[in-house]
Amino acid sequence: MISMQNLASNGGTAPSRGGAAGHGRAEAARRRRLLHDLQLAVEQQELALYYQARLSLATGTRTGLEAQIRWPHPRRGMVPPGTFLPLAEQTGRIPSIGAWVLQAACHEAAGWPDSAVVSVNVSSHQMAGQALLGQVASALEQSGLNPERLELAMAGTALPDLDIDMLLTLSALRDLGAGIMLNHFGTGFSNLAMLKRLPLTAVKLDHSLVRDLPGDHVDAAIVRAVIDAAHAMGLTVVAEKIESEPQRAFLSGCGCDEGEGLLFGQPAPAAESFL
Repeated sequence: MISMQNLASNGGTAPSRGGAAGHGRAEAARRRRLLHDLQLAVEQQELALYYQARLSLATGTRTGLEAQIRWPHPRRGMVPPGTFLPLAEQTGRIPSIGAWVLQAACHEAAGWPDSAVVSVNVSSHQMAGQALLGQVASALEQSGLNPERLELAMAGTALPDLDIDMLLTLSALRDLGAGIMLNHFGTGFSNLAMLKRLPLTAVKLDHSLVRDLPGDHVDAAIVRAVIDAAHAMGLTVVAEKIESEPQRAFLSGCGCDEGEGLLFGQPAPAAESFL
C-alpha cells in the first residue's frame, strides 16, 4: 500500500519502479567503470602515497610518518580512500594494493633521515596466509630499509578474524624486526587484554577517545588507564587526529608518547614532508 505521505514526497505520484531500476543500473555501471579504472591504476602504478607526520608529544620532534594511499584520477580528480578502498576490498584487490603500498613506502622511507619510522596500514585480508610476511621481507630487501624503521599498523576491526596463522605471521614480522601497532584502540573489538595477547610494539588511541579531551572526564579516565597499561607492557602510545593544543597538552601530561593530526600539519607527499 502506498501512503499519502509517500505520494506527497513523490509529488503526488507513486514511486517509479523503472526509475529505481534505472538508478540501480546506473550505479552498477558506475561501479564497473570505477573498478576498471582502479585496476588500471594499480597495474600502471598511478596510485600515490601521502604521509601524515607523527611527533613526540614531549619534545615536538618528528618520529615518523604514516603512509596514506591516494588515487589521483585523471578525470575524477583525487578519489577519497573511503570511495575506492571498500570497492577494492569487496573485489579482492586489497592484497595487491597493499603489496604496492609496502614497496612504495619502504622505497621512499629508505631516503628519509635515519631516525624516521614509516607506518603502513595492513588489513586482515593481507594477514591471511603467509603472503604478508613475504611481501614485507621483499620490500625491505629491495629498498634496503632497516626493518626497525618499518611499522605495520593493524586495525582493531581485524581482531575477530585473527587465527593462529595470523598470530604466527605477526610474530614472524616482529622477529624480522618490524614494529606492530594496534590501530584505532578503543573501538570495535580492541581491549586491554588484546594488548597482552598480541606481539605489539605500539597502540594508537582512536579519535573517539581523543576528540572530546580534555573536557570529557570519562574519556580522560579511559585514556589515562590505557596509557598506564600500555606502558606497563612496554608499548609506545600514539594518539591520532590531534586537532587542538589543549588535546596535545592533556595527552602529553598523561604520558602519551606520540601524536599525529591536523595540529601538526596536513598529509603531504614525502618530498614535502621533510621540507
